[in-house]
Amino acid sequence: MTAVVLKPSFRPGLPEVSSEPPVTSSIIEALSLQPHIEGGYFVETDRDPLLVPCPFPLQPASSLMPQRPGFNPAHRNASTSIYYYVTPISPQGNFHRNRGRTVHTLHRGRGVYVLIHADEPDLPGGGKRIEAFVVGHDVAKGEKLQWIVEGGKYKASFLLPDDGEETSGGLLISETVVPGFEFCDHDFLNAEGLRTLVGAEKAEELAWLVRKS
Repeated sequence: MTAVVLKPSFRPGLPEVSSEPPVTSSIIEALSLQPHIEGGYFVETDRDPLLVPCPFPLQPASSLMPQRPGFNPAHRNASTSIYYYVTPISPQGNFHRNRGRTVHTLHRGRGVYVLIHADEPDLPGGGKRIEAFVVGHDVAKGEKLQWIVEGGKYKASFLLPDDGEETSGGLLISETVVPGFEFCDHDFLNAEGLRTLVGAEKAEELAWLVRKS
């Protein structure tokens, strides 16, 4: 598999269904997707009613994240699942981290995932390990149909054109978080944090995947 190019294929805009072309707006409407704070669109499709003791610190990962109504920080749902969709209008998910383990499953499209292994020791030369891979249906070329991101790692994603095309019908995946997702277990990576993790040179290369405040 050739090296992954970490450059955007599409210019980000505001995620609004009214701005989407018919091919993507039809999927957004059919699945009842809403704009996601990370970029792209999402809808929660399952929240396991089984409650388990919270395995994480009770202190929220970020004070900026909203709380779900009725949420008890001492417990988590055993798992939650969502659809997540990036499109040529909203083509990237910005660097963020979850405390829980996330299983991703591809439904359609192609894209790149970039992981910063913030939970691992620094590399011998300094900085955290960066991993990038293509998700898509061409498994013979090393593209992934399913991938798992353990808790404590930052991830970002961006859309690639469909095979043989200059545009894309979007990248649609499912994500299952174990234990279930709560915004208090989620935080974004800012520009200063990115430089601390990977150094100035790599941070400049990846800065476009940091959420703008």
